[in-house]
Amino acid sequence: MGVMDTELQVHIEQWRGYVQRHQAISVADIDEMEDHLREQVSSLRNAGLSDDEAFLVAVKRMGSLDAISREFAREHSDRLWKQLVLPPESEGDARQGHRELIVVLAFALGAAITAKIGLTLLDDAALGLNLSLFVLPFLAGYFAWKRQVSVRIGAALVVPFALAALVLNFYPFEPGGSTEVIAAIHAPIALWFAVGLAYTGGDWRSDRRRMDFIRFTGEWFVYLTLLALGGGVLIGLTVGAFETLDLDIEHIITDWVLPFGAAGAVIVAAWLVEAKQNVVENIAPVLTRVFTPLTILMLFALLAAFATTRSVIDVDRSLLILMDLILVLVLGLLLYSISARDPLTPPGFFDRVQLVLVISALAVDVVMLAAMLTRIAEFGSSPNKIVALGMNVVLLVNLVWSVRLGIGFLRGARSFADLERWQTRYLPVYGAWAAAVVVVVPLLFVFA
Repeated sequence: MGVMDTELQVHIEQWRGYVQRHQAISVADIDEMEDHLREQVSSLRNAGLSDDEAFLVAVKRMGSLDAISREFAREHSDRLWKQLVLPPESEGDARQGHRELIVVLAFALGAAITAKIGLTLLDDAALGLNLSLFVLPFLAGYFAWKRQVSVRIGAALVVPFALAALVLNFYPFEPGGSTEVIAAIHAPIALWFAVGLAYTGGDWRSDRRRMDFIRFTGEWFVYLTLLALGGGVLIGLTVGAFETLDLDIEHIITDWVLPFGAAGAVIVAAWLVEAKQNVVENIAPVLTRVFTPLTILMLFALLAAFATTRSVIDVDRSLLILMDLILVLVLGLLLYSISARDPLTPPGFFDRVQLVLVISALAVDVVMLAAMLTRIAEFGSSPNKIVALGMNVVLLVNLVWSVRLGIGFLRGARSFADLERWQTRYLPVYGAWAAAVVVVVPLLFVFA
């Protein structure tokens, strides 16, 4: 496949991703639309147009998709795109936007009311176990509505949430036991992949759609953080203003504003990512380039600190937990940077920096595995140790192969698509591991 054909394929995959995110088009129609687009491109190429020209004109000719073409044009906003496929917004588009906003607010209100009921009726332990079930089903419901998923996919989406509810509420966990805490931590992770199934419109096998979900996850986290910071400032100013009037509203903030705001923000942040993708995707490369070098320095410092320790068995347990969190952060940074990179760009300086990050994370992971295996041999196994060990093994496999593919990419023996494909195809392993932790580990340790 030539360079031009490769670029054309990337353009079509990007266009397909935008089409699938449009709530007015079902997943079943996407293949037929793509075939029509390819036929248009082929005809225009035979007429003498270049790949880029043929693709732009073909998208423009997809008359019923003007709204999607406009969104796609905003994402790829050079002058040619704007001239060819950026028609003025119609009244129908505005009505559709208003309709979606109403749906989003309805889902957000549903999540908020459910969270408030849970806070009122459940004790702390049950609340911790069920927290993700208060909100994530509504987020999955929003994406199911937006993607217009089939009845079969809709039914499939219900299954993981129903199973999680049964496991989390009917397993006889020992109150305050390790398996209860582990299940509460890993349930949201496992259910996030159910949200991913809704986000992709059921097309979970598509590497491109999985990468879209990775990108969405990073951008959603950015927006949720901004909403939390802004909400915190607003609440602080409001409480301060009422205090000057000798009025205490802290109980209102605690009992109503925080539960409703936190639950609703999860849905609203997802809607903002969908509505304002071009803004956030400009932020993504900046974030990765700022935090990648800083994370490398932190990992090097930790490796140096480990080198001064006389025995890995003497490493504090709290440090091991923090190191696991750091490795998860590195994984998120790696996935986010891959999702933000143009796959056709040749290897550059930042790709080398990225490889250094992965190698340093791999070194830390090896040290962590040595420490955990030593502690298990010395003190025996426990739910926390087994879960941490398993997670580090899962990370080890990913990091080892990422290093191999990264070196191959820098040497010209591999394409960036190979590295991207590896990450998207390995993604379900994390979901399977989280589900196994919730369902299997409590059974192995008799819910202790």
